[in-house]
Amino acid sequence: MYIGFSEAETFLRNCKDAVIITHRNPDGDCIGAGFAIKEILKQLGIKSRVICHDDFPKRYDFLTQGGAGEEFEPQAVIAVDVADTKLMGKYQEIYGDKVNLCIDHHISNKNYAEKTLLRVDAAATCEVIYDLAKFMGIKITKHCAECLYTGIATDSGCFKFASTTPHTHEVTAEIMREYSDIEFARINRYMFDVKSVGRVKLESRLNEMIETYLDGKLCIISVTREIMSELGMNDDEFEGFAPLTIQYENAEVGIFIRQRSDDYKCSFRSADKVNVSEICETLGGGGHAKAAGCNISGNLDDIKKQLVEAVRKAIC
Repeated sequence: MYIGFSEAETFLRNCKDAVIITHRNPDGDCIGAGFAIKEILKQLGIKSRVICHDDFPKRYDFLTQGGAGEEFEPQAVIAVDVADTKLMGKYQEIYGDKVNLCIDHHISNKNYAEKTLLRVDAAATCEVIYDLAKFMGIKITKHCAECLYTGIATDSGCFKFASTTPHTHEVTAEIMREYSDIEFARINRYMFDVKSVGRVKLESRLNEMIETYLDGKLCIISVTREIMSELGMNDDEFEGFAPLTIQYENAEVGIFIRQRSDDYKCSFRSADKVNVSEICETLGGGGHAKAAGCNISGNLDDIKKQLVEAVRKAIC
């Protein structure tokens, strides 16, 4: 059931012992959203903890260093930035049908929770949470502000994606005015500019690995475990590479494929008019019109053929 801020406030003020679920391959928005909700619940005197199928990348230590929370048997289940229960990974079986409240901004949200606060016009789930906190009259602490800013900045591509709206800028401006002592430039530098030696080498390699299909309208980059091992890179260092796939002038769709232990994560990007969320939904995934994804198991060559055919149907 879709709800508004009033119903979400009622739930949060009355819940107890809440577990907050973030999605697999955590990014700045789901981590920021998870720890921002944890901070809000703390102010309400409610115990909570943040969980994720995967470890949180070290680059987000400044958000997570306070700890995800102690172990306890939850009485309430909250999902943030999770459009589909299968994105919960190992927690799907445990909590997938027990989610009381989902806060999200993905148009592909499956409405799986008892209550869903969905704002598809928001650039990030953290933007939704900021507005919710203001609606509730909750003071946004410095740490909460860092969480929210990081989530908004990363999910908007440092405010360059089409999802960025005037309200997105207004929210971040309010955060920056209230907490001028937060090093926002440092956050942006570490989110977008600072790279490991392996990442710099990989980016150079990736530019040479771009494969073009459909007369250059589709570009694909594939990273296998072998390449990762060769460059000495970890899984958490692969955030932010997908935009490389739409840098060619004729590209309409780009796909960044990364091999995981049990499948391949396929991150789609749209250069302009193609709705990649609709393509990903045909492959069991989803997301936004210009940024979406899916997970596929099998042989890499066969997966590429499947992806090319799915894109062909969408753009031809």
